Amino acid sequence: MTPTVQSRAPVPILTFHQIAPAPERGTGFRSLSVAPEHFQQQMAFLQTLGYRGLSMTALQPYLRGEYSGKVFGITFDDGYLNNLTHALPVLHRLGFSSTCYVISAMLGQTNSWDRHNGVPPSELMSVAQLQRWVAGGQEVGAHTRNHVRLTQVDATTALQEIALCKTELEQFTGAVVAHFCYPYGEFTPEHVAIVGQAGFVSATTTQRGRCHAGDSLLELPRVPVLRRTSRPLLWWKLASHYEDQRRA
Repeated sequence: MTPTVQSRAPVPILTFHQIAPAPERGTGFRSLSVAPEHFQQQMAFLQTLGYRGLSMTALQPYLRGEYSGKVFGITFDDGYLNNLTHALPVLHRLGFSSTCYVISAMLGQTNSWDRHNGVPPSELMSVAQLQRWVAGGQEVGAHTRNHVRLTQVDATTALQEIALCKTELEQFTGAVVAHFCYPYGEFTPEHVAIVGQAGFVSATTTQRGRCHAGDSLLELPRVPVLRRTSRPLLWWKLASHYEDQRRA
């Protein structure tokens, strides 16, 4: 039986991609780049309001209803180098932790899967840089070996992409990798089962919303933070039903 969220209060998990200046106008997925100064302002603002940003592991007791408090999860998708250079100093200074979902077979490369969408190449963390991320108090999660669309590959390939990603990242970092993120937010019940069998404690999706009691820990919704997300809107996303109303 898949474990579920037990918390009585909604728990938000923020989603970021690149922490970098926005690329030129007309560039694909331009909204997924949050300027470093904006990220710093957003995190400091939430801390001032009494919130604490947590990795997926640190968030688990809150999702299970064992703890309560003003917390939110921080996740980064894909493992961009700019997460290390721009986000890590902010997180360290504020005492926040986070989870970066990494593509194990593409370390040190670029986001080539986005090329056909007109997204310019951006560096991904190398093994050594990923180790610096972990040494800086942050967490690594799995995002498959090659950023595949799980719904477009056979079951054997899906198993390899999910399970071997965990194995490889644990070998690279020396740390337990207990959390998964579905690339493109695409998955089926069979993929959820594979994720659970591979030993992951949680898995996040691209479905919008805060985490509520009864939600599957292997199908968690998240709250997107985009280039134009203002600080008041960010607070509203965390504190109100704003994102919950956008769930499919």
